[in-house]
Amino acid sequence: MKTTLKPIYLTQLHPGDNCKVNKICAGYNATRRLYEMGLNTGANIKVVKNDIGPIILSLSGNKIAIGRGLAEKIIVEN
Repeated sequence: MKTTLKPIYLTQLHPGDNCKVNKICAGYNATRRLYEMGLNTGANIKVVKNDIGPIILSLSGNKIAIGRGLAEKIIVEN
């Protein structure tokens, strides 16, 4: 019997969680924008804030804010 893992979206993580970007399921322009910010496949990120409003991430020592709609399209692995 095959077991399929449910994807973990960036919005499901808690502050302090470290993860790795697995896949970005967005359109061309949104994906390009994320890649230009350094948030590409394989990037290691840490969630700084995830309560109300945008999600704040730490990426290579820099803090970036991602809106919730865009964060829903980023699949991560712990």
